Amino acid sequence: MLPSRAAVQAEIFATNNTDQITDPADPRLRTRLIRFDREVRDVVRSHHARTGSSRLLDGVFWSSELKKTTYERSREFDVNRVSADGLHHIAGVLAKQYHQESVLTFRYLPRTAADTNAVDIEAPGVDARRLHDALVADPVARDRLGGGSVTTGGRLVLIAPLDDLALARKFVAGLGVDWATARVRYGAEEFVS
Repeated sequence: MLPSRAAVQAEIFATNNTDQITDPADPRLRTRLIRFDREVRDVVRSHHARTGSSRLLDGVFWSSELKKTTYERSREFDVNRVSADGLHHIAGVLAKQYHQESVLTFRYLPRTAADTNAVDIEAPGVDARRLHDALVADPVARDRLGGGSVTTGGRLVLIAPLDDLALARKFVAGLGVDWATARVRYGAEEFVS
């Protein structure tokens, strides 16, 4: 069973890493980002929003520039009591403070909401190596989806454009995941610079 995230209003996916890491054995990928966790929570609270839980993530992404996968240790932060503009602003502050090209946000919305443009897919039983191998083997998915993350507990976290839901479903199935065990939630994604 996946943990319930029904009460979560939004999420911020962020890191303090500015390097392109191409070696999955790089020691920077073992950091727990504990200080970063506290700092981000302080930023969120200072903008009158509330933080919930935070999860450590191992990201695997396709770099069109390098023509290979890159790796990133990051955190996913649950955020509540925040407007769309407030979430955007907080992500912009984090991008600037940590010198990030962009920070990903996801606001949970009803499937039929006008702003819904993406899905948040979570599925059990995936590790970073399997995610890497699936990206390398599927040029369409790596170019359109870009990559994804897994929790330290082995759960896939994939934010995908709504228009690519069928592709994401096929990609998840290619990871060996039974789609019936996946949870799909709708909302609005934004990469904030």
